[in-house]
Amino acid sequence: MADGVPATGLQLRSLITDKARLEVTLVETAVPAPRDDQVVVKVLATPVNPSDLGLLWGAADMTTAQLSTRDGQPLVTADVPPAGMRAMAGRLGEAMAVGNEGAGLVIAAGASPAAQALLGKMVAMLGGSMYAQYRCLRVTECLALPDGTAAADGASCFVNPLTALSMTEVMRREGHQALVHTAAASNLGQMLVKICAKDAIPLVNIVRTPAQADLLRAIGAVHVADSSQPDFLETLTAMLVETGATLAFDAIGGGKLAGQLLSCMEAAAVKRMTTYSRYGSDSFKQVYVYGALDTGPTTLNRNFGFSWAIGGFLLTPFLVKIGPEAVQALKDRVVAELTTTFASHYTHEVSLTDALRPAVFAAYNKRATGEKYLICPHR
Repeated sequence: MADGVPATGLQLRSLITDKARLEVTLVETAVPAPRDDQVVVKVLATPVNPSDLGLLWGAADMTTAQLSTRDGQPLVTADVPPAGMRAMAGRLGEAMAVGNEGAGLVIAAGASPAAQALLGKMVAMLGGSMYAQYRCLRVTECLALPDGTAAADGASCFVNPLTALSMTEVMRREGHQALVHTAAASNLGQMLVKICAKDAIPLVNIVRTPAQADLLRAIGAVHVADSSQPDFLETLTAMLVETGATLAFDAIGGGKLAGQLLSCMEAAAVKRMTTYSRYGSDSFKQVYVYGALDTGPTTLNRNFGFSWAIGGFLLTPFLVKIGPEAVQALKDRVVAELTTTFASHYTHEVSLTDALRPAVFAAYNKRATGEKYLICPHR
C-alpha cells in the first residue's frame, strides 16, 4: 500500500437476513491497492439522496428500529414485514455497501497516465459504496474538480445535476417544447429552474406549500403551482396552456398527481382544438415517474384521451442510451457551473456514526424539501 494510505477503513453496510431483520452497521474493510486504471480516494463528503435510502433501509419498518452495538460500532436493526421480504428476496444475506456519489481527495493512483493525473486532486465520484472512509475506483468513475473546490461542493455532482440536465435532454430528443416538474422545491428542482432559465425552456413547477412556492419564485421561477391550494388544477391547466408543456417528470410516484398531470395536459390541448373529437386531443402527453416520495399505488382517472404514456425514468440507463460524448458534455457543464446552477445546499453535516443515530436517521428519512444531509466519513 502506498505511503499515507491505511490498510483498512470504515464502510457502512446494509443487510437483510432470512429472519426478516434489517441490520445496518459500520465494518472495517480492506483498502485495496489501485490497479493501473484505478485511484484510491479519501472520501470527504457524500450526500444522503432519496435514491440511497431504498438500499440503506430496504423494505424495513423503521418504526421498529433499535440501536445497539457490534464490535464497538453502532448497529441499527429493524423488522422487515412479509410484503417487504418478498420485495427483498434478491438481496437476502448480502451485506450491501451504500451511497451513490461523493467527493474526496485522490491519495493513491495506478500506473496509467490518466490515474497519475488525478493524484492529489479533489474528485467527484460515482460508483456506489460511498458511505465509507476510502474508495478504490476506476478513473472513469471520477470527475476532476477545479483546484480549490470544497468536497461539499463536489459531493452532489452526479445524481441531481445529471438528472436535471437529462430531463431537458429528454424534452429535446422527444420533441416537447416545455417541462413540468413535481417536488420542484428540492435541490434538484432548484437546479432545474436555473437550467431552464439559462436555456430559455418554459418550466412549470409543482410544489406542496406556499413557502416552497416563494422559495422558487425568489430564484427566478415563473410558473409555480401549489398543490395545497383549492384552485391547483385550474392554475396548473392555465400554466400548461401558456407554456405548451406536454412532458412531466414526477418525483412523487404514488397517488393521483401523475393522472392529474395528464388530465390537465389534455384540458390544455383541448382548449387549442378547433374541432371536437370523441377520442380527445391528438396531442401526445408523457409523464415519467422518477421518484417515490409516495410509495402507494399510482391512480389514473382515464379522462385524458388516448394519446398519452406514463413510464419510469432512471438516470443510468438514459446516460448509456445517449452515449459517452453526450454524457461528457453534460459533465463538462456541471463542472463549469458547479457553484452556480448546480450548487447544492446542505442543512446538516454528520459523521458515519451520527448517520446511524435514531434521531438523525428519523430526520433524513422524512425526505423533507429543503432538508439535505451530508455525511462526512472522517468527521
